[in-house]
Amino acid sequence: MERGGGVRNGKGRGGRVGGQNEVVAAEPSQFYYHSDSMVKREWTPWIVPLFVAANVAFFVVAMYMNNCPAHSNLYGSCVARFLHRFSFQPLHENPLFGPSSSTLEKLGALVWDKIVQQHQGWRLITCIWLHAGVIHLLANMFSLVFIGIRLEQQFGFARIGIIYLLSGFGGSILSTLFIRTNNISVGASGALFGLLGAMLSELITNWSIYTNKAAALFTLLAITVINLAIGILPHVDNFAHIGGFLSGFLLGFVMLLRPQFGWIERHNLPAASQVKSKHKVYQYVLCVVSLLLLIAGFTVGLVMLFRGVNANDHCKWCHYINCVPTSRWSCGN
Repeated sequence: MERGGGVRNGKGRGGRVGGQNEVVAAEPSQFYYHSDSMVKREWTPWIVPLFVAANVAFFVVAMYMNNCPAHSNLYGSCVARFLHRFSFQPLHENPLFGPSSSTLEKLGALVWDKIVQQHQGWRLITCIWLHAGVIHLLANMFSLVFIGIRLEQQFGFARIGIIYLLSGFGGSILSTLFIRTNNISVGASGALFGLLGAMLSELITNWSIYTNKAAALFTLLAITVINLAIGILPHVDNFAHIGGFLSGFLLGFVMLLRPQFGWIERHNLPAASQVKSKHKVYQYVLCVVSLLLLIAGFTVGLVMLFRGVNANDHCKWCHYINCVPTSRWSCGN
């Protein structure tokens, strides 16, 4: 699950578009406690398939507008020219089989100077619907279906849709605070990391309904660490991953609470064993604290962003979170 980063080129259609990696995800419900008393109706998923369709549609539009054969290119000839105007940019420019970085920029890619200096804040939203190429799109949509469908069945379209969108927005904010120079960023991976973070917080806040708590926690933590570790590779926007994950993690405490077992069974239990509160005290505490942190985080982030603050000035080592230079690659762009 990856947010493709790219390099802008102010002259024509040059510039390289960033790479792509897949996410390893766990079945969201495999550790749930399924007794007859806790069986609840499952929602029919439609918002996640709609998100998938929207992402595919945006990619088709991007390829239509790109129209590779109509432009001369220093990187070579277009790939799959039989697709005519839908053919891909040369692989030396975009190895993910997709449009040019200039096309993505026109359609709403995340670009710092356009957001801050030209006041195009809408890019914080549009960038999560764009993808750098077919490989980027397929990997993210596979991850969205694998994670999102089951979550929507469990919690409904409204909660999962809100978590997805706000997590993508949170990832865009953090990314723009740190990513400068000639880089652009596109992709839904900030939103996908938000769903992964929400799964983790849902496990924590609904701890009592899991049959194998340790295994569930270890699985989610391992998946999270592996995918964030992949983010230190070049052309991967790990700040979008982290921002999305943190947003989804806090949103999970707010929106994915489940009633405690005693509340569900209150009609079948003796009066002495019944509980009066639908949720436990710690669930309410986590919900309130997370909501306050969310509001504070989004507010501070947006204020810093539109004031033109460079977050790297306040964290000299944070650039290593996004890319670690080695003898095999450089993190300059």
